[in-house]
Amino acid sequence: MSKKLMFLFMALIALSACEPEATFFEFKKTSGTWHKDSIFQFNFETSDTITQFDLFIHIKNTQEYKYSNLFIITSLEFPKGKVEVDTLEYKMAYPNGKLMGEGIGSLKNNWLWYKEAKQFSESGTYRFKVKQAMRVYNQTIPLAELSGVEEVGFSYKPHKKNSNE
Repeated sequence: MSKKLMFLFMALIALSACEPEATFFEFKKTSGTWHKDSIFQFNFETSDTITQFDLFIHIKNTQEYKYSNLFIITSLEFPKGKVEVDTLEYKMAYPNGKLMGEGIGSLKNNWLWYKEAKQFSESGTYRFKVKQAMRVYNQTIPLAELSGVEEVGFSYKPHKKNSNE
Protein backbone atom coordinates (compact mmCIF):
# COMPACT_ATOMS: atom_id res chain seq x y z
CA MET A 1 0.00 0.00 0.00
CA SER A 2 1.44 3.39 -0.92
CA LYS A 3 2.24 5.91 1.80
CA LYS A 4 -0.35 8.39 0.47
CA LEU A 5 -3.10 5.79 0.51
CA MET A 6 -2.11 4.65 3.99
CA PHE A 7 -2.15 8.27 5.23
CA LEU A 8 -5.62 8.84 3.75
CA PHE A 9 -6.91 5.63 5.34
CA MET A 10 -5.53 6.63 8.77
CA ALA A 11 -6.98 10.15 8.43
CA LEU A 12 -10.44 8.75 7.67
CA ILE A 13 -10.26 6.46 10.71
CA ALA A 14 -9.19 9.39 12.90
CA LEU A 15 -12.03 11.59 11.62
CA SER A 16 -14.66 8.92 12.18
CA ALA A 17 -13.34 8.23 15.69
CA CYS A 18 -13.78 11.92 16.61
CA GLU A 19 -17.47 12.08 15.76
CA PRO A 20 -19.51 12.10 18.98
CA GLU A 21 -22.07 9.36 19.52
CA ALA A 22 -25.53 10.84 19.16
CA THR A 23 -28.81 9.64 20.66
CA PHE A 24 -30.59 11.00 17.58
CA PHE A 25 -28.94 11.99 14.28
CA GLU A 26 -30.63 12.70 10.95
CA PHE A 27 -29.64 14.53 7.77
CA LYS A 28 -31.86 15.77 4.94
CA LYS A 29 -30.45 16.43 1.47
CA THR A 30 -30.99 19.60 -0.52
CA SER A 31 -30.63 20.07 -4.27
CA GLY A 32 -27.39 21.98 -3.62
CA THR A 33 -29.32 25.10 -2.64
CA TRP A 34 -31.47 25.87 0.37
CA HIS A 35 -34.58 27.76 -0.74
CA LYS A 36 -35.98 30.39 1.65
CA ASP A 37 -39.30 28.50 1.84
CA SER A 38 -37.71 25.09 2.55
CA ILE A 39 -38.25 24.08 6.16
CA PHE A 40 -36.45 20.96 7.32
CA GLN A 41 -38.32 19.04 10.01
CA PHE A 42 -36.89 16.38 12.30
CA ASN A 43 -39.23 14.33 14.50
CA PHE A 44 -37.86 12.42 17.46
CA GLU A 45 -39.35 10.52 20.35
CA THR A 46 -38.09 10.70 23.92
CA SER A 47 -39.30 9.49 27.28
CA ASP A 48 -36.17 10.69 29.15
CA THR A 49 -37.09 13.76 31.19
CA ILE A 50 -34.10 13.48 33.53
CA THR A 51 -30.96 13.53 31.35
CA GLN A 52 -29.53 16.75 29.98
CA PHE A 53 -28.68 16.76 26.26
CA ASP A 54 -26.58 18.85 23.89
CA LEU A 55 -28.45 19.69 20.68
CA PHE A 56 -26.76 20.41 17.34
CA ILE A 57 -27.65 21.67 13.89
CA HIS A 58 -25.55 20.15 11.13
CA ILE A 59 -24.73 21.87 7.87
CA LYS A 60 -22.81 20.18 5.05
CA ASN A 61 -21.66 22.83 2.62
CA THR A 62 -19.34 23.18 -0.36
CA GLN A 63 -17.14 25.97 -1.72
CA GLU A 64 -20.29 27.27 -3.46
CA TYR A 65 -21.27 28.69 -0.04
CA LYS A 66 -20.20 32.32 -0.45
CA TYR A 67 -21.04 33.83 2.94
CA SER A 68 -19.08 34.21 6.16
CA ASN A 69 -22.13 33.54 8.33
CA LEU A 70 -25.46 31.74 8.38
CA PHE A 71 -28.73 33.05 9.78
CA ILE A 72 -31.41 30.49 10.57
CA ILE A 73 -34.77 30.36 12.33
CA THR A 74 -35.51 27.30 14.43
CA SER A 75 -38.50 26.00 16.32
CA LEU A 76 -38.64 23.19 18.83
CA GLU A 77 -42.19 21.93 19.29
CA PHE A 78 -42.91 19.98 22.47
CA PRO A 79 -45.37 17.05 22.63
CA LYS A 80 -48.03 19.10 24.48
CA GLY A 81 -47.86 22.12 22.16
CA LYS A 82 -45.24 24.43 23.69
CA VAL A 83 -42.93 25.96 21.02
CA GLU A 84 -39.48 27.53 21.44
CA VAL A 85 -38.45 29.75 18.49
CA ASP A 86 -34.93 31.10 17.99
CA THR A 87 -33.22 33.24 15.38
CA LEU A 88 -29.57 32.24 15.30
CA GLU A 89 -26.37 33.34 13.58
CA TYR A 90 -23.36 31.09 13.04
CA LYS A 91 -19.91 31.89 11.67
CA MET A 92 -19.20 29.75 8.59
CA ALA A 93 -15.85 31.18 7.39
CA TYR A 94 -12.64 32.58 8.81
CA PRO A 95 -11.72 36.24 8.16
CA ASN A 96 -9.51 35.09 5.24
CA GLY A 97 -12.55 33.51 3.54
CA LYS A 98 -11.63 29.87 4.22
CA LEU A 99 -14.72 27.86 5.16
CA MET A 100 -14.98 26.48 8.70
CA GLY A 101 -15.91 22.90 9.40
CA GLU A 102 -14.38 19.46 9.17
CA GLY A 103 -13.84 17.52 6.01
CA ILE A 104 -11.52 16.69 3.20
CA GLY A 105 -11.71 18.73 0.02
CA SER A 106 -14.53 21.14 -0.67
CA LEU A 107 -17.24 19.42 1.44
CA LYS A 108 -17.33 20.76 5.01
CA ASN A 109 -19.30 19.36 7.94
CA ASN A 110 -20.33 21.88 10.59
CA TRP A 111 -21.60 20.89 14.04
CA LEU A 112 -23.38 24.04 15.21
CA TRP A 113 -24.38 24.30 18.87
CA TYR A 114 -28.12 24.74 19.21
CA LYS A 115 -28.78 24.15 22.91
CA GLU A 116 -26.45 23.02 25.67
CA ALA A 117 -27.55 20.88 28.64
CA LYS A 118 -31.19 20.89 27.47
CA GLN A 119 -33.56 18.76 29.51
CA PHE A 120 -36.68 17.55 27.70
CA SER A 121 -39.51 18.32 30.11
CA GLU A 122 -42.17 16.19 28.40
CA SER A 123 -42.27 12.62 27.13
CA GLY A 124 -43.44 12.12 23.57
CA THR A 125 -42.71 13.30 20.04
CA TYR A 126 -40.75 16.51 19.53
CA ARG A 127 -40.48 18.37 16.23
CA PHE A 128 -37.43 20.41 15.40
CA LYS A 129 -37.74 22.73 12.38
CA VAL A 130 -35.09 24.87 10.73
CA LYS A 131 -35.11 27.31 7.80
CA GLN A 132 -32.52 29.68 6.42
CA ALA A 133 -33.03 33.39 6.96
CA MET A 134 -30.20 34.91 4.92
CA ARG A 135 -30.28 38.43 3.49
CA VAL A 136 -27.94 40.12 1.06
CA TYR A 137 -25.83 42.74 2.85
CA ASN A 138 -27.69 46.09 3.18
CA GLN A 139 -30.94 44.63 1.78
CA THR A 140 -34.14 43.58 3.52
CA ILE A 141 -35.30 41.14 0.85
CA PRO A 142 -34.65 37.49 1.83
CA LEU A 143 -32.13 35.54 -0.19
CA ALA A 144 -34.29 33.21 -2.32
CA GLU A 145 -31.70 30.44 -2.67
CA LEU A 146 -28.65 29.78 -0.53
CA SER A 147 -26.15 27.98 -2.76
CA GLY A 148 -23.62 25.48 -1.47
CA VAL A 149 -25.71 23.81 1.25
CA GLU A 150 -25.83 20.08 0.50
CA GLU A 151 -27.44 18.73 3.68
CA VAL A 152 -29.13 20.01 6.83
CA GLY A 153 -29.25 17.87 9.93
CA PHE A 154 -30.14 17.70 13.59
CA SER A 155 -28.79 15.62 16.46
CA TYR A 156 -28.66 15.42 20.20
CA LYS A 157 -26.50 13.48 22.62
CA PRO A 158 -26.13 13.26 26.40
CA HIS A 159 -24.47 16.34 27.86
CA LYS A 160 -20.95 15.73 29.12
CA LYS A 161 -20.11 17.89 32.09
CA ASN A 162 -16.69 19.48 32.01
CA SER A 163 -14.51 19.85 35.07
CA ASN A 164 -15.80 23.41 35.71
CA GLU A 165 -19.45 22.33 36.16
